[in-house]
Amino acid sequence: MVNLSTFDITLIVVFFAITLFIGIYVSKKSGKSSAEYFLSGRNMPWWLLGVSMVATTFSTDTPNLVTDIVRNNGVSGNWVWWAFLITGLLTVFVYAKLWRKSKVNTDIEFYELRYGGAPARFLRGFRAVYLGIIFNILAMSAVTLAAIKIGAIMLGLQPWETVVYAGVITVTFSALGGFRGVVYTDFILFFTAMAGAIGAAYYLVGLPEVGGLDALLQHENVIDKLSILPDFNDKEVLITLLIIPLAVQWWSSWYPGAEPGGGGYIAQRMLAAKNENHAIGATFFFNIMHYALRPWPWIIVALVSLVIFPDLASIQEAFPLVSEDKLGHDLAYSAMLTKLPSGLLGLVLASLVAAYMSTISTHLNWGASYIVNDFYRQQINKDASEKKLVAVGRIATVILMVCSALLALVLTNALQLFDIILMFGAGTGLIFILRWFWWRINAWSEISAMFVSGIVSVLLNFTSLGVYFFGDEGLLPSYAKFPMIVLITTIVWVSVTYLTQSESKEVLQKFYKKIQPGGPGWSKVVGEARAENIELVDNNEGWSVPSGILAMLIGCVLIYAIMFATGYWIYGEYNEAIILTGVAIVSAFILSKVWGKIKTTIL
Repeated sequence: MVNLSTFDITLIVVFFAITLFIGIYVSKKSGKSSAEYFLSGRNMPWWLLGVSMVATTFSTDTPNLVTDIVRNNGVSGNWVWWAFLITGLLTVFVYAKLWRKSKVNTDIEFYELRYGGAPARFLRGFRAVYLGIIFNILAMSAVTLAAIKIGAIMLGLQPWETVVYAGVITVTFSALGGFRGVVYTDFILFFTAMAGAIGAAYYLVGLPEVGGLDALLQHENVIDKLSILPDFNDKEVLITLLIIPLAVQWWSSWYPGAEPGGGGYIAQRMLAAKNENHAIGATFFFNIMHYALRPWPWIIVALVSLVIFPDLASIQEAFPLVSEDKLGHDLAYSAMLTKLPSGLLGLVLASLVAAYMSTISTHLNWGASYIVNDFYRQQINKDASEKKLVAVGRIATVILMVCSALLALVLTNALQLFDIILMFGAGTGLIFILRWFWWRINAWSEISAMFVSGIVSVLLNFTSLGVYFFGDEGLLPSYAKFPMIVLITTIVWVSVTYLTQSESKEVLQKFYKKIQPGGPGWSKVVGEARAENIELVDNNEGWSVPSGILAMLIGCVLIYAIMFATGYWIYGEYNEAIILTGVAIVSAFILSKVWGKIKTTIL
């Protein structure tokens, strides 16, 4: 526990006051309609939405998760989430314009645009509950768990105290301000959080026990953790940390903030953009910041923690009041922050509060949008007034906060939940990528994938069947579990697709005419329509997916080059840093040329 100075406390109080003021200030405009409350009138610029995306994924559990990964698997362990860059850039250059063009209120509403009949209505309602409530509560509980650990280490707070203090303020401004309040406060939260993370890393490297950056990089506890790529001589580590994420995970698994084909709160921001160009710009800015630059301050603090707190016993000795069930390597990040001086400590605490509030407020508004638009209005009260819908949204916001807080009180560590969420979405991602471009996919494809993925994940993770196949003496290595879930799920949904009827001609033609996805996957639908003298193709639209995929690949080179170069500049490996910086500059120039070939609608 640390003693906060008057200056530290003042910084935190002022920060809370500003966020609450913004929520109250925009509450009247946000309460005009559900479209205002959840999408702020679809008039947001790319830079504001891009910053909001970055701030949203800058949650209290993220530095804890990165610290847990680095302490256990080294810097290269981060490939379990760095691989999602491919997903992110596919969303930028292929799907962002499609989402904005759809003009749906939520990505779940997409189901009744793409599919028809009772299966589409069921899928929309079920996914609204499945993602908006169950998955959303799981994600928020991980964030709240991190806040609990920070509160225990830094302020000596009991878990329930952290939940009450942080939760009440966050849910108040979220419920009042709606999406507009979330995005406006995200702008402040982003810069506060970045300043805190960078300031903490800079100060902690200079601690006498560490002795500066050069001494840190040569320390015996750190030196074998520095590699950005896994050990290519260790087959299991290479497969687990690099091959599976890059070959299978990025396209096959649904995860909040990194959904194949876009979705969730990322889609919400694309739908709120002024136009397609702004949707693309926002998601591209987000991916650069999220992957290339932001992780390094956390990684540095994680490496420093290996010097100060080399194992769990040292953390427990320094913080004996932390309960046994909350002790984990992810606690090391909070433990390091107790070393900060007055002033910087207040800024960092404010930044952590910022990270918490940004992520939770986004999840609350996003989850409430599903409950209101895709469940309440569709299943319960189709004639509800706009005022009623906003009221239900505010009530749903409070309920989601309470449920996630209660779950957080029984969880142990962030990595545990990350793995569970990843497994439950395994195998569904390919549908989200292909459903825009292949007419044959239907509602039953998605329903079967969703249920099979969940059932198989439960069987292989929580029953003796998983031990039999993937235990210490199982038939298959443990790293084969995730690909196995993907394989089984994919076989089932592809089979179901061909065993069930396709969507009706009317549904498919209406979808194509509105979205103009183009490509060979729709040639049958377009050809049949022409035979009936129905023209679906807008000649002003072009088949931009090949250019989009090329832009994605160049963008991956650009962002990975920036990420690697940043690491090598920090490590003092200047030859590699200079080469990679050059690669990034050349990639940026080529990308600017390819980007111009991706057709978008400005208005």
